[in-house]
Amino acid sequence: MIVKTNLKLIEIIKDIYTRSRDDDVPALAAQLTYYFILALFPFLIFLITLLSYTPITGEEAMNFFARILPPLAFNAVLDVVNEITASPRETFLSFGMIAALWASSNGMKAVIRGINKAYDQKETRPFWMVRLISLVAVIILAFTVIFSLALLLFGETAEKELFYHFRFPNIYRGVCTTVRFLLPVILMFCVFILLYMLTPSRRLSLKEVLPGSAFSALSWILVTTLFSLYINNFADFSKMYGSIGGIIALLVWLYWISIIIMLGGELNASLAQKKE
Repeated sequence: MIVKTNLKLIEIIKDIYTRSRDDDVPALAAQLTYYFILALFPFLIFLITLLSYTPITGEEAMNFFARILPPLAFNAVLDVVNEITASPRETFLSFGMIAALWASSNGMKAVIRGINKAYDQKETRPFWMVRLISLVAVIILAFTVIFSLALLLFGETAEKELFYHFRFPNIYRGVCTTVRFLLPVILMFCVFILLYMLTPSRRLSLKEVLPGSAFSALSWILVTTLFSLYINNFADFSKMYGSIGGIIALLVWLYWISIIIMLGGELNASLAQKKE
């Protein structure tokens, strides 16, 4: 049984490697990185603008992103966001917010093209529908982040109130704390389910996208952790690239994240093809 499982796993890995080579995943990942870097800052500005209507502050939001971004890359993002939001304009909450939403949806459109290629699907949906799906996905992503932020920031208070009023055994306290700190992984898992279900031009069920979503979520955390260790202990982008070292680190990290997104799509497509 174990031998058969190992053989199936090796077969899937070989298939994903072949598909990735045929679909030219490294080149697609480079395209995604370009669109992501253009869409990242508008999305963060859109998110921070939304947060202005909630008790959560922009600083608390950026502290959350510090947990899922490498330190040097996060510092580059933080510097740009602080510079842009330092001088707010009256029209920002209206026109600027819409412009930020529109710009950030371009990154989602790039994901749509990449996932369609993984399934060998041509885009048959009209332009307006693809744009609408991109906008809806960005909005859902933003509210998913806000909801996760709320759980992370207010979860400890809610936990204390629950234990005080309902007298839960102390053994559950550790479980609640673990869940709160696993939140970034849970968030990534939900985001990838959203991406892999909404973006392809073919209809997919929840069951069909779970393997790729789990792979991408765990790989995101693993790659971010390893990349952070590499930057902190072996590489110094600031010495090599000077003042743009943080931006270079962000680009490298986004490139690997783009590869992960594409490989997750290739995994789902490979498993779907084997079932057919």
